[in-house]
Amino acid sequence: MRYSKDHKSETRARIVGNAAVRLRELGAACIGVADLMRDSGLTHGGFYAHFKSREALIDEAFLHAMGSVGERWKQRADAAPAGEELAAIVNGYLSVRHRDDVGGGCMLPALSHEVARGSAKTRKAFLAKLEEAIAVVADAQSHSMDRAARAQAAGTIATMVGSLLLARAAGKGDLSSLILEAGRDAAIANGASSRTTRKRKPAKGN
Repeated sequence: MRYSKDHKSETRARIVGNAAVRLRELGAACIGVADLMRDSGLTHGGFYAHFKSREALIDEAFLHAMGSVGERWKQRADAAPAGEELAAIVNGYLSVRHRDDVGGGCMLPALSHEVARGSAKTRKAFLAKLEEAIAVVADAQSHSMDRAARAQAAGTIATMVGSLLLARAAGKGDLSSLILEAGRDAAIANGASSRTTRKRKPAKGN
């Protein structure tokens, strides 16, 4: 049976999407072609009609998993009342729902440790997505894109990602909830300190 080009592209997208979920949940080393194809409703032999190698699939899965972190955060910030943009980003990120959705969640905590073992193409794409995320948080914190604002935003993101990692490691009990709460407070406070510092900065003389 001959399939249309659309069918082939849809099948390829399904394989990549399933691989991206496994990548977030289990890591690249645990992605097996046979299991992945079976779970995608396909035969093992059909894999090479879509990808030259397992490594080529892993590269595409990385790019897919990286998704649009910055875009998601920007949507939350844009929908929030004035002055609450950062809180909207942080509260959505450090939530129980996100903690429990490893396969569909943010790529930063799930893939940061994998990037060092990835290809140069993967590392370049990761850095581009990270820069996008920093820009969104910098704008939410201080409506500025200078070096100081970006550094402050990077600190906020590091707090968010580290808190999510620890909360996931702690399971689903009281300690995990405590870590999420503390992370939210710390990240929002970091953003508030950024705004306060900028307000107090003396104006330059003429």
